[in-house]
Amino acid sequence: MTYDLPSPQNPLNIGTRGSPLALAQAHETRERLAKAFDLPFEAFTIVVIKTTGDKIIDRPLKEIGGKGLFTREIEEDLAAGRIDIAVHSMKDMPTYQPDGLVLETYLPREDVRDAFISPRAKALEDLPAGTVVGTSSLRRKAQLKLRRPDLEVVEFRGNLQTRLMKLDQGVAEATFLAMAGLNRLNMTDVPKTAIETDVMLPAVSQGAIGIERRQNDTRVADMLAAIHDGPTGQRLAAERAFLAALDGSCETPIAGLAELNGGGLFLRGEVLRPDGSEAISDALRCPIEDGAKAGREMAEKMLAQAGPKFFDWR
Repeated sequence: MTYDLPSPQNPLNIGTRGSPLALAQAHETRERLAKAFDLPFEAFTIVVIKTTGDKIIDRPLKEIGGKGLFTREIEEDLAAGRIDIAVHSMKDMPTYQPDGLVLETYLPREDVRDAFISPRAKALEDLPAGTVVGTSSLRRKAQLKLRRPDLEVVEFRGNLQTRLMKLDQGVAEATFLAMAGLNRLNMTDVPKTAIETDVMLPAVSQGAIGIERRQNDTRVADMLAAIHDGPTGQRLAAERAFLAALDGSCETPIAGLAELNGGGLFLRGEVLRPDGSEAISDALRCPIEDGAKAGREMAEKMLAQAGPKFFDWR
């Protein structure tokens, strides 16, 4: 390498949100980079950046702007050179990047499943009619209403710890969290039941960490290449192409999951009305290298099947 590696005197700045989960993801990124280049942790500085989604917690996401709420300020600092890389939960990421920024590095993906959490039931089907379930995810709300229209759904904003606290306070009697977040925080004491993906298809890119950089920063590009997980990138290429073709945002109940199987790629997708009254789903298999093309084709097929009235709620 012809460039200088980070050092305690000239550290690489890692930008992240300040939630415990976001910090755990930033620390994992630091650990992988330090190990890959035999550097001390002091060669990396973790910079906490507060985003709009972190500042406004008393309103549903759809009321304050959808995608980008948890990334915009971080990307502004990255573009301005105040940080060198940005670590994101991929399910929060828009399907496009601002000019001059590149998102092409992914860490190995965690468990993609949703977790059902309730002090009174082990599984969703065990909840009595009328039970109050809390979630801020439009996807989870729609999937829940589709499968259990007899339940009451209330808004449940906040980070993972905040939502667990609300559950303890009785704001709701059940909720959903991502298994990936619980695993990354080693929260083995939380009573949970993983929901299989054929029952509740997860959000596109759930369980994946992405690392964003400036397009012209060749030093960082070379460093990130050493920790990139190829299979995760292949899966996300298909899922994010599917999401982009559907014009997906936090205002759109969309689920999608790509899996690598037997040398090929298996992609499943679902789009729902927010009230859970209707869902359209599809699945296909293709060569791994055709994942992005398959994602776009699946989205186009589902849009044609849905027709314009399906999306009137937009």
